[in-house]
Amino acid sequence: MSPTMSQINDPKVAFAYLRPACVLLTKEPTVANVETLGEQLKEIHDASLQQLQEYVLFPLRFVLKVPQLKKEKLVQAVAEALSYVLEKTCVQSWDTLHDLFSELCLCLCSPTDPGKPADLSEELKSALLRCLDALLHAAYGDIVFKLYEPIMLPGLGAAVSLLLALGEKEKSREVQAAALRCLQSLILHCDCTQEHVIPSSDERCSVGSTMASFLPGIAMAVSRIITGNLRQGHAVTVRAIKVWCGSVGLVMEDAQLQSSKACETPSQELGRIGQLVVQRAPEWVKSTAGKLSVLLKKIISCTSAHRHWRVRLEMVELADHLLVACSQSLRECVGLLLEALVGAVNDEEPKVRERCEAALREISQRSQSCSRSSDGTSQILADVLSENLHSLATSLPRLMRTSNDQKKLFVLKVFLGYFKVLGPLVSVVLNSAAHLERISKALMQVLELDVVDVRIVEERSHGESLERSSGSVGSYAAHIPQKHFLYFTDEKIFSVLMEICRTLGFYGNIYLLTDHFLDLYRQSLVYRKQAAMVLNEMVRGAAGLAMATGAQCLDSGVQGPSASQEDLKVAAVSIMEEYTSLTNWNLITTCEETDGDRQDQQLLSPSRLLSISISDTTAIATNSLQLIPSSSAPPPPSMTTSTVHQLNSNIWQLCIQLEGLACLAQALGRDFRPLLMTSLYPVLEKAGEETLLVNQAALNSMMCISQACGYSSLKELINDNSDYLLNDISLNLQRLSQHPQAPRVLTVMLAHSDSSLLPLIRDVVQDVLMALDLSYNHSAALFCSVLHALMKALARWFPVSRCRTGGSARSKTSTDDFNCRQFLLDYQKQKDLAEGVGIEVDDTEDLEVPPASEGEDAEDICGPDEKSELPSHLIITKEVAERCVHLLSDPRLQLRLKVLEVLELCVYVLSERENELLPMAHRCWPVLRQRLTADDPLAVLRAFRVLCTLGEACGDFLRRRVSKEVLPRLTSSLTRQAPVSAKAGPVYTHTLAYKLQLAVLQGLGSLCQRLDLGEADLDAVCEACLPYLSCRQPVRLQEACLSVFQHLIQVDPDTFWFTLNELHCPCSYTPPHPDLPPIQLSGMGRPRDEYSDNVLKLLREEFGLCDGSVC
Repeated sequence: MSPTMSQINDPKVAFAYLRPACVLLTKEPTVANVETLGEQLKEIHDASLQQLQEYVLFPLRFVLKVPQLKKEKLVQAVAEALSYVLEKTCVQSWDTLHDLFSELCLCLCSPTDPGKPADLSEELKSALLRCLDALLHAAYGDIVFKLYEPIMLPGLGAAVSLLLALGEKEKSREVQAAALRCLQSLILHCDCTQEHVIPSSDERCSVGSTMASFLPGIAMAVSRIITGNLRQGHAVTVRAIKVWCGSVGLVMEDAQLQSSKACETPSQELGRIGQLVVQRAPEWVKSTAGKLSVLLKKIISCTSAHRHWRVRLEMVELADHLLVACSQSLRECVGLLLEALVGAVNDEEPKVRERCEAALREISQRSQSCSRSSDGTSQILADVLSENLHSLATSLPRLMRTSNDQKKLFVLKVFLGYFKVLGPLVSVVLNSAAHLERISKALMQVLELDVVDVRIVEERSHGESLERSSGSVGSYAAHIPQKHFLYFTDEKIFSVLMEICRTLGFYGNIYLLTDHFLDLYRQSLVYRKQAAMVLNEMVRGAAGLAMATGAQCLDSGVQGPSASQEDLKVAAVSIMEEYTSLTNWNLITTCEETDGDRQDQQLLSPSRLLSISISDTTAIATNSLQLIPSSSAPPPPSMTTSTVHQLNSNIWQLCIQLEGLACLAQALGRDFRPLLMTSLYPVLEKAGEETLLVNQAALNSMMCISQACGYSSLKELINDNSDYLLNDISLNLQRLSQHPQAPRVLTVMLAHSDSSLLPLIRDVVQDVLMALDLSYNHSAALFCSVLHALMKALARWFPVSRCRTGGSARSKTSTDDFNCRQFLLDYQKQKDLAEGVGIEVDDTEDLEVPPASEGEDAEDICGPDEKSELPSHLIITKEVAERCVHLLSDPRLQLRLKVLEVLELCVYVLSERENELLPMAHRCWPVLRQRLTADDPLAVLRAFRVLCTLGEACGDFLRRRVSKEVLPRLTSSLTRQAPVSAKAGPVYTHTLAYKLQLAVLQGLGSLCQRLDLGEADLDAVCEACLPYLSCRQPVRLQEACLSVFQHLIQVDPDTFWFTLNELHCPCSYTPPHPDLPPIQLSGMGRPRDEYSDNVLKLLREEFGLCDGSVC
């Protein structure tokens, strides 16, 4: 019927309308007749249908009563019609309720075994269960409570068994959910939107007494459904939790058990049925609670970490309902229920989290009201929580070793939840030595690090990392070293553990916790790293940093952390003193026997064949590069497994302690500034460490300290504290054996400061140079790193303002427009001069003295030759260059490489003062020549780079020396290696020989152009580089060779145009006049070969050659 059509309101009219269909159905019980009646019923108004209820129900019940008529389609149609009637009307007759209830149950159960469901279709089962649910909802007033009278126990028990069997064993989710919904209605725990009968206390007690007989079966069967296969879907699991919660809450309700009716003996009139009645005596309640706790533990373990949030939400509802209604009777379960709630405090779903917090808030308020009323339950909640916490802390290490990551995460969330729920009572709980000891030892074992990875000790830092981090704090992306733990890998687990530590600090006594964990730190090397991690996060928590908002504690009146700023400062000072003490800070992080010797030997043995020296040289005896250890204690003689473990452990301890200093700074904010006098120097020491993890941790710590103290950048941090830093460096340089890290501190300062630091560091630089002079053999490598940092800083602070734009006259004129007439006149003049013609003629124009420049003062011309005073940065550079000249002959390869880098920077800085640069170039030339011609290939690479820089700065000053002493060896080396690289495979690009070829080719062109080499030298370079134009050479060598010819063409375009066309000429050149002879070039008419592509590229790009055949 359309919703717009009016329904029949008059009962008489309705009766007349329905009578034919009812009579027909009674005579002919068919599906069609049932459906016809069903359609007519929809046209009757609810009030009229209520008056005609018994009349309408009769034919439908008649069909259900006759066994011969029970066909599935027919029964299903009847059940649907009954459902409609019951949903629209109220059942006011006990006989109707009882009969319909029995008939529907008989339709659902097996004829041979009434306790089991019949083998029916899913549609029929769903229809019958819907009808049964509608019947229970339609029962009016006190009629429904007659179902729970003792006399009804057998029938009610059969119905409960039937519904449990359907809910547990049925494969259809819809049938399962419908059966469980009927059970909810039976236990007065329905959650639908319809109106429900609200029982009085006596009626509820009566229902509870009746359902107590079925509680064991319901609890066990429904717990099996809850913990069953996940494939049944979350809706069935949620419905089952509701049934378990409702049945247990009804039977074990404290209010009922305190009533005398709960223990009434059954009437003698019941006979054998009286044996089914359960008396809820205290002994029965205690026994039942113990059994329920076993089932509850299984349910919580399966649902608290369930993947669907609705299941977790329903578990919170269950825990809240039972704690409210059954806290006395289920005393054994209170701990489990609180654990379920506490575990949901940190749930990832906001709805679960909010509901849990609301439940805990109510529990807290009830506990406090009990405390004010001096009830015996005043301390129940706090006591249960503290005992649960102790128990969980005891089992936590075992659970972390044996459980999967999901279970570990849930257990830790429960652990965290206890702290949050206890709130300020945490400090009271931790006053118990047993609790504090157990919780701390659990954290120590869970946070144990995995230190077996050999890469930790092998990875080395580079100076570039310092410079990349020298910008503003906000622009620096910190690389936080990732920790690896023995008992877990999930980052979420680590996050929860850190939140636990912060919550401890937030609510706990900061003095007690600091003293306790510092004692653990001192007592055992095994616990040292874990104790430091706990202390770091605990201080942050005490300052209220990174604390999750919205957590509900028992004492809702306390807001904010318990520690004051003064408490934090005292704790921070004690922690910092312990971290930076000599025994805990100067740890060995590298094995003193490094790879220096082995690397030198590997480079000097097979790769001697790759050297550009044309004479045999003897092997250079090298000493190992001594890494200055952080402690005077001698390391083990070899890198055994135990040594690697110990070094890794030391590295991680330093990293965690550096993180700790950053945490202390974050906790104190600007109040940390006075502590910089004692903390900044140690952090800078570690920022200069060669071990990568320590270096990164120190840089992160510097960033955090800078930001916490209100500095905008590391530069501001260093400059603001440079006075006492430099004072400490100066003092420690005088006692270098006791303080070998002092040069590293200066290195870090230079990397992060600006030119304003220069006046302050001049004296310290002199101390460094003096210390270097006194300890060449022992500390040269370390001091060279300082000098390298110093020169990089000077190059950054004082960029060269005057660009050298020299170059050969030929290169200048090559860009002018070509004038043929002027070219011939100049040629004739040069020829006459060469033959002596006209040389006696005075060319007054050529002899004219150029006038003085405007800026030239007469006093300057006539006065004495006085030298202007050099800027301080040039004075420092000259002194550093002097040391480089001496150190370039050191037998240690690594030291020579570092010195060459320093020398290159010295050349760059001095390039703005030619009168200072040229003498220095003259002094360093002999040793630089040795590095270029008779050294390891690595040194040759670095030395050639220095030569290119010198050539760019000095110009033709080095022309003769390079031409006679270096260029022949470079060209011969290129010539020798060209066939090798042309035939080599892709692996060749990873060899040292390839890198040497590439470096020489990349720098040779600009060197030739800058030095303005003569024709003979240019021919030699051209001859050596031509093979690299072959397409058989590696691509990068071809590109580098093209750059050489591009520079050579700038020097002498005519010569190299001719050279390239002799190699491959793509065009035939027609003379502009018939009297001129035709041009014949060797490259004309040649087919394309391996050189053609690169030659054509040069001719096209440099000379504008078209691809036509005639030019």
